[in-house]
Amino acid sequence: MALVLTEEQQQLRDSARSFLAQSAPVSQLRALRDERDETGYRKQLWKRFAEMGYSGVLVPEEHGGIGLGHVEAGIVMEEIGRNLVASPMLGSAIVATSLLRQAGSDAQQHAWLPGLAAGERVATLAVDERSKHRPQAIALRAAAVDTGYVLNGDKTFVVDGHVADLLLVAARTAGAAGDAADISLFAVEHGTPGVEVERVWMVDSHNAARVRFDQVRVPASALLGPEGGGWSALQRALDAGRAAAAAELLGVAEAVFARTLAYLKERRQFGHLIGEFQALQHRAAELYCDIELSRSAVLGALQSLDADAPNAPQAVAVAKAHAGLAAARAVQEGVQMHGGMGMTDELDIGFFMKRARVLDELYGDANCHLDRLARASGY
Repeated sequence: MALVLTEEQQQLRDSARSFLAQSAPVSQLRALRDERDETGYRKQLWKRFAEMGYSGVLVPEEHGGIGLGHVEAGIVMEEIGRNLVASPMLGSAIVATSLLRQAGSDAQQHAWLPGLAAGERVATLAVDERSKHRPQAIALRAAAVDTGYVLNGDKTFVVDGHVADLLLVAARTAGAAGDAADISLFAVEHGTPGVEVERVWMVDSHNAARVRFDQVRVPASALLGPEGGGWSALQRALDAGRAAAAAELLGVAEAVFARTLAYLKERRQFGHLIGEFQALQHRAAELYCDIELSRSAVLGALQSLDADAPNAPQAVAVAKAHAGLAAARAVQEGVQMHGGMGMTDELDIGFFMKRARVLDELYGDANCHLDRLARASGY
């Protein structure tokens, strides 16, 4: 596969870049932070997302979407990263949509995908239970009863969980925490008795939630896929989210690099532009190389998901790890090259640094995915 965008994909990139730069600049995230907005994103902007087709990029046409692929979803996520746009795109339009397509029945897809594509509903995945992303450590229990299942346990880091109409919950129907098998998936609607949601305002001014399930009863129709057979679909949906998060990290790194280069070309010290100092030129060149390597890794991962390639999980792990490390380096260099100003709230660099840190942890940090690669290679 050639690591270049097609003409149609370039047009999508240009469209998303223009739309988000005009409608959702970084100043909008600053305003959301300062206002302590209850929703955490602009509903009117999300409605326009849907009108542009972005929220339905992975939804098949028969369910009201535009039926494109992960490359196109990644293009939108990269532009979201450039502008630090707060939206349900990652959690709802990519991860939850992917899981419904992977494991949902025809009835479940018909019930939820059109609303997700139209931006009228929000869904999210509830998988993590610890401070680090370890899906195999799921301990939340789903006990079978005559009328369906009873769920008990806690989830954390549930992206946009406080506004979700649907929680897609990974639970254990057998076995012990640490086993990859015996994982089942459930669709739990908002307002189900026993579900307690606590909104968490994260350091990057985006949103997540802690969710407690206390004797939550769901019907058998809430089960996605076969009982105990949800691990494969869960991993595929997580890989879709990991690749999309890597694309957003790439956008974060690109935006910070562009801002830093502009500053190097205008800041004068000792009678010279600081961009003339060779030490800073070397650091900027190395960062550029890191970002370009990430670009190739991310596009390769997205293409492998669309092709359903056997090595897709490994390609996604490479992309998520490399993009996380490159973005961390970009924001650190950006702060340092801006000098004392880089540490102030007046500049937007701090917003990019915080978002990069959260995205790195989301769905597994660099160490998590390096471990995945090692295990896949037999170590």
